[in-house]
Amino acid sequence: MRLSEHRYRTITSVKGPLLFVDRVFRARVGETVQIGFPDHTVMAGEVLKVEGETVLIQVYGETRGLDLGSQVVFTDALKSAPLAPDVVGRIFNGSCEPIDGLPMFVPEKYAPVSGFPLNPTARARPEEFIETGLSVIDGLNTLVKGQKLPIFSCSGLPAGDIAAAVLKNARLAAGGNEKGFVVVFVALGLAWHEYAFYMKTLDEMKSGFVAFVNLAGEPVVERLLAPRLALTVAEYLAFEKSMDVLVVITDMTNYCDALREVSTAREELPGRRGYPGYMYSDLASLYERAGRIVGMNGSVTMLPLVTMPEDDITHPIPDLTGYITEEQIVLARELHQKGLFPPVDVLPSLSRLMQNGIGEGHTRGDHRQTADLLYRHYAKGRDLRRLEAIVGRDGMLDTDRKMLDFAEAFEQEFISQGVVRRGIGETLDIAIRLLRKFSLESP
Repeated sequence: MRLSEHRYRTITSVKGPLLFVDRVFRARVGETVQIGFPDHTVMAGEVLKVEGETVLIQVYGETRGLDLGSQVVFTDALKSAPLAPDVVGRIFNGSCEPIDGLPMFVPEKYAPVSGFPLNPTARARPEEFIETGLSVIDGLNTLVKGQKLPIFSCSGLPAGDIAAAVLKNARLAAGGNEKGFVVVFVALGLAWHEYAFYMKTLDEMKSGFVAFVNLAGEPVVERLLAPRLALTVAEYLAFEKSMDVLVVITDMTNYCDALREVSTAREELPGRRGYPGYMYSDLASLYERAGRIVGMNGSVTMLPLVTMPEDDITHPIPDLTGYITEEQIVLARELHQKGLFPPVDVLPSLSRLMQNGIGEGHTRGDHRQTADLLYRHYAKGRDLRRLEAIVGRDGMLDTDRKMLDFAEAFEQEFISQGVVRRGIGETLDIAIRLLRKFSLESP
């Protein structure tokens, strides 16, 4: 990357990780800068705001030791991601610096982290099954290549464990090219115990992944940068190396909080709940990078995790996410309190593109009918629980009691599976066995 000759020693103030530089001749929002410290160390930064000749810069790191005479070099370049096949199996921080103890790979090329606009007419229809190993997703809310399917969680629920399970167990359907499948994992704003948990999970995987990990104490701008770096890597692997890429991001709520913090630093007018008014378009710029392209073999599929503040699904973060994505998977506190894992609430969960990836040639010919039967009987059993609370079990008909028993068995035997991986064949077999056990309709 060639550095321009735009060098300044006109820092007017330092406020935490923010620098204000005056009398700047030319600068662009998003432009990368290099800040020279008095001890000769160099740290990267990014232009957040340009107002006349004054520029606001976010430093990627600690500003302690910086003085007003320090040099700031404007590179005249936007942030780019280094790309090469050797990126697979590596772990980076939010600035794409290796944190796995290995040297940086030799880039084959660089690409802007903002990605390239994709002509909507070039998009191929999302289809073909991706197996997560979780029955409640594979059987009832099937994930397909090119889809964006968020997981909505409440505070305190094991969304992180679900992300780890998908990391370890996701794969293409039987007959797919396993060597052409990779998971790109993005972890944002992690506490130390979460960091240790995910690093252990990645260590167990050995390969087949790319990870970008941002800790809670690291620069907030890296929390905004990490998903863009990850998606740039995903697009490279998918559309230049013909791989099928599953992008798992946890937690988008931390991303949106970082967006609000940066917006406040820019002194922008707040929108709903203090979040910037452009949060919808910002989220769309990430989510819409998932998909397939006509004539290309690769795909980018996205599974973002969203923690709903105050358990409120109408909060701006899950609300806007739901507008952009193809429905959602919802976790339930009630199921978690029963000791079930994963605690997915089947009834409000929906994969709008499920039909494209199931059936003969994808999963199994009886998949659609089996899923419909499970939904029908479980919904009836859940509804009868309210009647049971009023009249008691003894005051109900035998057929109603059977539906109550089915709903309980469905939760214990189908939804709950612990940490054991299930293939789609095993998932459908359990469903059919459960239906026959209660003498209900079966395919």
